[in-house]
Amino acid sequence: MLSTADGKSFLDLAYDELEEMNLAARRITDPAKAQATHVAYLESEPRLKAVTVCFSNIEGRLHMLDYDKKFLLASLDNLTFDGSSIRGFSELHESDLRLIIDWTSFTHLPADVFGPGKVIVFANVAGRDLKPYEADFRGRLQTYARQLKADQGLEAFMAPELEGFLLEGIDAEQLFTTTEGFKLISTGGYYHSLPLDRLRQFIDATAEAQRALGFKNEKDHPEVAPSQFEINFSYTDVVRACDQVQLYKLTCRQIANRLGMTATFLPKPVQGINGSGMHTNFSMAKNGKNVFYDAKGADGVSKMAWGFIDRILNRAPEICLVLNSSVNAYRRLDPNFEAPNQIKVSANDRGSMIRIPFGNERSARIEIRSVAPDANPYLLMFTLLKVGMEDEKPASESADKRSRLRFLPGTLKDAMRLFKASELTGKILGEGSKEKFLSYKQASANRNPSELGTAIKDAEVIYHHEVTNQYLWNRF
Repeated sequence: MLSTADGKSFLDLAYDELEEMNLAARRITDPAKAQATHVAYLESEPRLKAVTVCFSNIEGRLHMLDYDKKFLLASLDNLTFDGSSIRGFSELHESDLRLIIDWTSFTHLPADVFGPGKVIVFANVAGRDLKPYEADFRGRLQTYARQLKADQGLEAFMAPELEGFLLEGIDAEQLFTTTEGFKLISTGGYYHSLPLDRLRQFIDATAEAQRALGFKNEKDHPEVAPSQFEINFSYTDVVRACDQVQLYKLTCRQIANRLGMTATFLPKPVQGINGSGMHTNFSMAKNGKNVFYDAKGADGVSKMAWGFIDRILNRAPEICLVLNSSVNAYRRLDPNFEAPNQIKVSANDRGSMIRIPFGNERSARIEIRSVAPDANPYLLMFTLLKVGMEDEKPASESADKRSRLRFLPGTLKDAMRLFKASELTGKILGEGSKEKFLSYKQASANRNPSELGTAIKDAEVIYHHEVTNQYLWNRF
């Protein structure tokens, strides 16, 4: 508890206690039970002052509102916001949208990172009629995951390997210029940094906060490029994993800011070195059994897993815009820097779009390596699930399809063209959401040269969907 001389008293718990509470909260998976449990807790804990409610727009940018606790509890059936102010949501004439809290996402926050007396929850977006909003892909992913479990007994699991860079100075992205570029804070390399250097201090502080948030950390380390980091956390159900992607990035940015630096998830902030990816490990289970595993199957995975792989590879050019949704992302797709642009699968070749890591009955999975860290995780997983589960089997035999070497689009504009021409993307996303997503990608492309060139340009940074704001956007 944090008490001050002026009489304020806000909740401030030790990290080990926070971890226990968050792991206990994660075990409550029934929505009704979760709501009853956490509402009762909010009502009984006087030191909590606010609830941070999060949602993500169609591009994947995280938005947050802090609700006074008493107001939120009295207004749970009527949490409205102006959707016309959110890129990719409602038009001015249909601006009122509602937030439907997902109480299974309830998380206690470390006070030194987020401020004392707060908890955080994720929400799905609904229209005035309380029907799910088409452009809210968290809600759509959750609905589809629940449908798969109800209809087929299948559960989807995911773990991202999310890389980023640590840059000198606060707001380094917003202040970026082509002539100055970014200043890296470390010249170390893969797995290497001094125990108390600035990169290690950042990684340690972030890993401690994530552990307290209930992420079940696995390992953390500097990555291949200088000033690059990766902090891994455990496999979990697909919606929670996407929530953790958003919390991971938020926590990294906040801790870096506190240390006088910037954590960036631009895919390729510096030319000539490795970029950052979000390798997406994915599997499915039924009755607690991993259905992607088959000891006798090719590379140790099942026919179901191979069908999933074939469908994703077959549609890779059309859905590439979902996996790589920014101008900057196409700088990263260079096999010379371990970033796969080849539409193929391999058990060993890390230049392949999909890799099959060595696994057993518990760990068998597929790893989609071509995903950029700035992708909307909910849109990404919704698209991969829909394609992998529902798309028609490729016309050619799978072995023939895998033997023909194809490449992902080389620029955002190429990816947009293939995405726009695809009937599948409209079927999966809905024509309205497809048009909205394309319109924002087109607006970004219009602010950038047609060719990437050899130097990172101001426009691809300051008009990036995770960086830009109204002021920057209107400078064009």
